[in-house]
Amino acid sequence: MGEEKKEKAPKYGKIVKGADDLSLGISIVVAILLGIGLGLGMKALFEIDWLLWVGVFWGIAAAVLNVYKAYQAQVKSYDEIKDDPRYKHQDLYDDDDDD
Repeated sequence: MGEEKKEKAPKYGKIVKGADDLSLGISIVVAILLGIGLGLGMKALFEIDWLLWVGVFWGIAAAVLNVYKAYQAQVKSYDEIKDDPRYKHQDLYDDDDDD
């Protein structure tokens, strides 16, 4: 009864963590290329020229969404350490003003 259960790391935890840590720039390029690929595929499949631009729009929208999600993750990370006493001394040295 006094045994503590250790939580096991997920089997693919390292892969998921690695994918999560990919550079934001890479994710933007991949999103746009996937959108262009979808657009080219739809254009070839349906023989409608403007479907390429629909795919390009989807890729750009996905890239913007990736940037927004990365921004939200950084805000959340900042909020977690904002009130930590280990970082309170940083407010004393905040000299961002260019007077």
